[in-house]
Amino acid sequence: MTANPEARLERLPGLVIRQDAAGPDDLEESVRLLRAVASGGIAEDRVLRLYAPVPTLAMTRRESRMPGYPVAVAAAERLGFAPAIRPTGGRAVAYDESCLVFDLVDRVHDTLDPGHFFASAGNTIADALRELGVDARLGEVPGEYCPGEYSINARGVVKLIGTSQRAIRGARLLSGMLAFGPVDRFVGVLTEANAALDLKWDPATFGSMLVEGPGIPRSAVADALSAALVA
Repeated sequence: MTANPEARLERLPGLVIRQDAAGPDDLEESVRLLRAVASGGIAEDRVLRLYAPVPTLAMTRRESRMPGYPVAVAAAERLGFAPAIRPTGGRAVAYDESCLVFDLVDRVHDTLDPGHFFASAGNTIADALRELGVDARLGEVPGEYCPGEYSINARGVVKLIGTSQRAIRGARLLSGMLAFGPVDRFVGVLTEANAALDLKWDPATFGSMLVEGPGIPRSAVADALSAALVA
């Protein structure tokens, strides 16, 4: 699939949930929101959840079946990250309370091409970051963690946001993470975890708003994403 540079998400009436501090069940809450939208337990067609997470190394179900998974878990715990299984696809991601994590849940009434949803959400988010002065672009950076053609990068050099999806009957979840502080801690745990899982990556590609948007507070990014995604 090739990212469509023209695709943008329509702004929909919806619900914005902001959490200054989340808890150890961050990822389970993402699934609860997805199911609530799908079942009609939440009336809005779109929900955007923005939160500051606890230190987590979020790996995928596929990675949990790899021979090196216990070693990756041990590295995460030793370095102060809670190992967890993420409900979406992709590969291992590390984050902590210095980051902004978002969950975008849309109600869907028919089969939605996942590539179109990736592209439209990615372009919309990149637009919002550019309006804040960040040179944000849609596309994969060679060697990035959790690689994907719908990553949001800065300057074509470092990865700022990786997005991943999960779909059930009636709703779709797209999640992503943006770092605001130093990334050395994340690079350290990902280096050990990816080595244990026999996955290649280039630590120099881990980007942060500390470099790409110095002086832009997390609250401003949260406001920009809310304005871009939810009417």
